Amino acid sequence: MSISTLRGYVSQINPPDRTAVERARFRLDGLAKPPGSLGRLEDIAATLAGISGEMFYDAGKRCVIIMSSDNGVVEEGVASAPQAVTYAQTVNFTRGITGVAAIAKQFNTDLIVVDVGINAEVDHPLVLNKKIRKSTWNIARRDAMTHDEAVQAILIGIETAENAVRNGYRLIGAGEMGIGNTTTSSAVLCGLTGLPAEDATGKGAGLKDEAYRHKIEVIQAALKRSKPDPEDPIDVLAKVGGFDIAALAGVFIGGAHMKVPVVIDGFISMVAALAAYKLSPLAKEYMFASHASGEQGFAHAASALGVTPCLNLNMRLGEGSGCPIMFAVIDAACAAMRGMGTFEQADIGEEYLNEIKGGGNFTVAKHPAAGGAGK
Repeated sequence: MSISTLRGYVSQINPPDRTAVERARFRLDGLAKPPGSLGRLEDIAATLAGISGEMFYDAGKRCVIIMSSDNGVVEEGVASAPQAVTYAQTVNFTRGITGVAAIAKQFNTDLIVVDVGINAEVDHPLVLNKKIRKSTWNIARRDAMTHDEAVQAILIGIETAENAVRNGYRLIGAGEMGIGNTTTSSAVLCGLTGLPAEDATGKGAGLKDEAYRHKIEVIQAALKRSKPDPEDPIDVLAKVGGFDIAALAGVFIGGAHMKVPVVIDGFISMVAALAAYKLSPLAKEYMFASHASGEQGFAHAASALGVTPCLNLNMRLGEGSGCPIMFAVIDAACAAMRGMGTFEQADIGEEYLNEIKGGGNFTVAKHPAAGGAGK
């Protein structure tokens, strides 16, 4: 696995089918409803058409890919939980007793759990062993990983996403587990955007004020020491990131390469999506933002990526927990697109349309490429 392999994947990502988007918009405008009244569900349906080239997206099987890894920066006292929780929760994903597992079960979503750098021996049949090594190094003292390791982590994410698609998954969510990864995510956000550490950094799982101030100082020191290049996302990931963040960036690239939508979860997932976008701007065309994380840096990361979450649930758990809920929203968009009738099918005349269009000339078009309900 090499940088040339990664560049090959990036170069093969194609833009969505704009003609399919236009056809989808035409159909949406002709459905028996006030124009635009389904709001962002209409945007989702049209985007899915562009991704797939098909009027009606087959959401089918869905999964959340969870990248688990430890972070050497926990040595600095920046996390409220012990590092052993990374291993424990990774196993608990397979037992179905974590937050994301419970929500995923409710929404018919599978979990793909991957060890990319847990600081323990993991021998579990339901945890994919892609360990690069046990934990990154402490970013306060040295770079988190080598450049080659960062590339390796990204390629692991690409491979995992592509294998998921080959196994029939049509919706992918991006989740993570790793004590200390709000610190590394904040550092990556700063490295990619130049944002001050105090703006990019939150309290994570619940730091007290003194520890929170120390967390900001650790990030500031790491950035000052390593001087990551904001124009080189691999350099940023290698110097102040984590294996989990780099691997999730690969998941977004892999999904785009395979023309399958990938759902962003919370803060860490959003930062990974931003890194993927910096590597491949076209990858953004295949991303859906689920919920607005309560973590402080989230809004800055979302703004830098140029996406707006669909949900605001005051969630900040991570793990990919927002993804299955977003899958349900995507299902709703697909159901409306596929199941609603047109004005013509609903026997609603143009007089009604003239009323809702303010008396303007609005004609029920019959576009031969727009398809019919239920097809």
